[in-house]
Amino acid sequence: MRATGPLGAVVDEHHGYRQRGVAPARHLGLPSPFLTVIFTLDEPLRIARQVDPAQPPGAYETLVGGLHTSPAVIEHDGSQSGIQLQLSPLGARALLGVPAGVLVGIDVCGSELLGARASEVREQLCEAASWPTRFQVLDRELGRHFAGDRRPPAEVCQAWRMLRRSSGTASIARVAREVGWSDRRPSHPIRSGPSAAPAPHRRDGRSGLWLRRPGPPRPRVRYVYRPEPHSLAGRRSRKSSSQRGGEQSDLAP
Repeated sequence: MRATGPLGAVVDEHHGYRQRGVAPARHLGLPSPFLTVIFTLDEPLRIARQVDPAQPPGAYETLVGGLHTSPAVIEHDGSQSGIQLQLSPLGARALLGVPAGVLVGIDVCGSELLGARASEVREQLCEAASWPTRFQVLDRELGRHFAGDRRPPAEVCQAWRMLRRSSGTASIARVAREVGWSDRRPSHPIRSGPSAAPAPHRRDGRSGLWLRRPGPPRPRVRYVYRPEPHSLAGRRSRKSSSQRGGEQSDLAP
């Protein structure tokens, strides 16, 4: 479902999910060009293996996850429920108060960025009687937290959109030329805006930022589920989503 109000400028979609009575399992969370914001409704979200091996496993009632280029391992005992928001990295500062580059490769509790509002919103979501009401709560409460005047520099927005349109294959030289940078400036993560640890030193001159191409709509669940091989050296990123057409704000995905 599409977000409305101020949140609609930075959230591509929010997805509600609830599963009960299925077999316990482990799944992979796959890459996408969005940050992930999750409010669980009942049981916490359990990450068994993080993208960053230095970050320990964790259980989250609310979660904010940064851009990733490799998957994490998520586990459940047969039940899971919550709402996931697909947040444009260009809108991270406006909603979360920090640029997307700060969150690359990590997951944090929602309260670390949203403060007490994270648990307040979750309580209202748990009390709501229907999915439409829950989406309205999100749009209203997070919309109040949104600061539309906090945005990355225009050239960062332009560079990110070029990378998205090219599925991460645009050369560093081309991106730099289009946005007016020298071809050495993007060699470091862009801390004022999106970053997915690109590797501009690659000999083919590509950014090294891997983005899944748009595909058909997926079921409204947290992750694209795939069984975990026993030998998996688990790492995680976000699930991809279809790109939307139409007019977009400066902060839109």
